[in-house]
Amino acid sequence: MTLHLSRTSRFFAAVCLGVLATSAIAQKSLPADDLPKDFKAPEQATDFVKRVEMIPMRDGTKLYTVIVIPRGGHDLPILLTRTCYNAAARAARSKSGKMIEALPMSDEIFVEAGYIRVYQDVRGKYGSEGVYLMTPPPANSGYNPSGADDTTDAYDTIDWLVKNVPESNGRVGMIGSSYEGFTVVMALLHPHPALKVAAPESPMVDGWMGDDWFHYGAFRQPNIDYVLGQTSKRGEGVHVPREGKDDYTNFLHAGSADAFAKAEGMETLPFWRVMVDHPAYDGYWQSQALDKLIAKQPLTVPTMWEQGLWDQEDMWGTIHSYRTLKAAGTPDAMNHLVMGPWFHSQINREGRALGPLTWATDTTAQWRRDVLLPFFNQYLKPGAPAADTPSVWIYNTGEDHWEKPKVFPASCEEGCPVKSRPLYLTAKGGLSFNSPADANAKYDEYVSDPAKPVPYRPRPVDPADGTGWRTWLVTDQRFVDGRPDVLTYETEPLKEAMKLSGEPMVHLLASTSGTDSDWVVKLIDVQPNKGVPPSMGMTDFSGYELPIATDIFRGRYRTSFEHPEAIKADEPLPYVFGLPMVNHTFLPGHRIMVQVQSTLFPLYDRNPQKFVPNIFEAKPEDYQKATERVWHAMGQASYISLPVVPVEKP
Repeated sequence: MTLHLSRTSRFFAAVCLGVLATSAIAQKSLPADDLPKDFKAPEQATDFVKRVEMIPMRDGTKLYTVIVIPRGGHDLPILLTRTCYNAAARAARSKSGKMIEALPMSDEIFVEAGYIRVYQDVRGKYGSEGVYLMTPPPANSGYNPSGADDTTDAYDTIDWLVKNVPESNGRVGMIGSSYEGFTVVMALLHPHPALKVAAPESPMVDGWMGDDWFHYGAFRQPNIDYVLGQTSKRGEGVHVPREGKDDYTNFLHAGSADAFAKAEGMETLPFWRVMVDHPAYDGYWQSQALDKLIAKQPLTVPTMWEQGLWDQEDMWGTIHSYRTLKAAGTPDAMNHLVMGPWFHSQINREGRALGPLTWATDTTAQWRRDVLLPFFNQYLKPGAPAADTPSVWIYNTGEDHWEKPKVFPASCEEGCPVKSRPLYLTAKGGLSFNSPADANAKYDEYVSDPAKPVPYRPRPVDPADGTGWRTWLVTDQRFVDGRPDVLTYETEPLKEAMKLSGEPMVHLLASTSGTDSDWVVKLIDVQPNKGVPPSMGMTDFSGYELPIATDIFRGRYRTSFEHPEAIKADEPLPYVFGLPMVNHTFLPGHRIMVQVQSTLFPLYDRNPQKFVPNIFEAKPEDYQKATERVWHAMGQASYISLPVVPVEKP
């Protein structure tokens, strides 16, 4: 027994020595650092070639440009987008080796059609050299100290591309949405001969009248964050965290728009100071009103203007550019209009729905496939078939289908095929196509309290809630209907369908006990009440108050956008302004509703309701309650001029 244990001990001792020796050898073979210095991933086969170039401008400034070319391609058209949103990122949706997956979804049809895709940073942003000016005014405007603009930069870029991209056929098209749409319009002011076709999508055209910065003089406060993000750094800008998640409270506590901006540290940002120093429609804003500038010379590039019918950011530029060119005699073959059931820049995404609204098709994919691509091919690919592009392609948001009207707007107050009809605001919250006949019912009134402004969407107004921001224009308005500071007027249920196709014009006869006031008007389609619950997962539209056109007018600009003046207290005065374009059929059983209020907060800054020289800099003591009256007496009638047109029978 003792001998057996001794042998076992010797055996285990030998095993242990072997393990220790093996362990020592293994430790010597292990790397000291698991992170190698020069790891190279296997090269991935791609069906495209990507080039990054610093393209020189005429003043020597070089602009960062990403060029994506189908591998082995030749005689290909070029599609150019000039952006302030990071060209490198715009050209890299994924790391796929397939061009159709590496580029954005909206590029897929162009990749399939064999296009060269080019993205370029505007000067001063991300990879590009030079100074950055926000949507810079034309170089010859007197308001651009840099001496360069997006007209000359586009010209120089296109000139370089057609000379230095041998795979191209020398033809270039431009496309882009929002700020990128602005760069397209700027290129059209003096286009390079190789620019053969363009599609400005929801372009920023007139920032004061109705695009990003203001609407009829009322300032859009979410732009404070945008200006901070765009102008605080060359690359991605600074974000200042909020104290709370409800901007209704955040902006209310801050006071004026400038006070809020200063709390974000923006007093040192030059463009913010420009905004504060130019609250009226003065020479600075007029010098860059592109809808007016583009019509001063013949349009030489076939252009398709695109805009969403519920665009929450740039509702002005497309339709006004199209109409101005139309009025100047531009041929229909050069001047096309597309208006879809979309939020801002939704054309770059799926278009099956907008908030609770679901459409019969993917409307954006249909537009890109059936309208946009054939239009571009016609001018960029020799031998391509004629596109037969409609002059106007617009969605009927009440009947859920596309239409191709020969004339749009089809109805207006003067100069259209059909004269619009006045819909009068009447006593007891009514609407009628007959003028008021009651001499005793003179007006409706409410108290507008700047300390309790009407929210533009249900609270909390979370700035991080992108969905709420994109869809507020179709939000059920019952969330404010019934507030004492919101007047509501509506018709009886319609017995027959009624179609609107054009620009509703507000003719508000109103008075205020203050010396300044804002007027918000909404045109609403009230859905019938139903006792049957909706299908599983569907929105309950019973009684839904669907806004189809909403806007705001700052009272101090009643007589002049350039020279504001105090309002005469308690005197009924006319306020006339257009609502966004509509193409909508009110179906039988629906009601037409109009709501009137004086705040739309915090989307728009509060009017103190006491005239001050600059509302940006209003002090807390300037904000005061005011009694607002909307008049509907004989001879003093408020009305909405509706673009009513005949309903086409199926």
